[in-house]
Amino acid sequence: MDAEPSRSEEIFMRFFLKILISALVIASVSEIGKRSSMMAALLASLPLTTLLAISWLYLDTRDATKAAELSQNIFWLIQPSFIFLLGFPWLIKLGYRFEIAMTASLIGMMFGYAVYAWALRKFGIQSL
Repeated sequence: MDAEPSRSEEIFMRFFLKILISALVIASVSEIGKRSSMMAALLASLPLTTLLAISWLYLDTRDATKAAELSQNIFWLIQPSFIFLLGFPWLIKLGYRFEIAMTASLIGMMFGYAVYAWALRKFGIQSL
């Protein structure tokens, strides 16, 4: 007789499945990028992380309102990431080393998030 998995085993298996699927998506982008940066960019530009996060949240909570709230907050907070997405390749083209370009772009993005969160609060939108 097979016993049903305990609640903690079920939670662990679901968590492991989340990690596995998420890691496969990231690894796929990296591997495809070795052959075609455009195809990898296409895959990475899809809101796969968002889709996975919203799906995992809903499956864990069965709360569609929480999932919708996450989606809306992602919408409001995605714009500052453009600072990184534009800054990193620009710095590389200017001849900066990878580590410097990555660090500077991340710092710029964090600063952008701080300014953006302040601006959203000024307009009555609570995000961070």
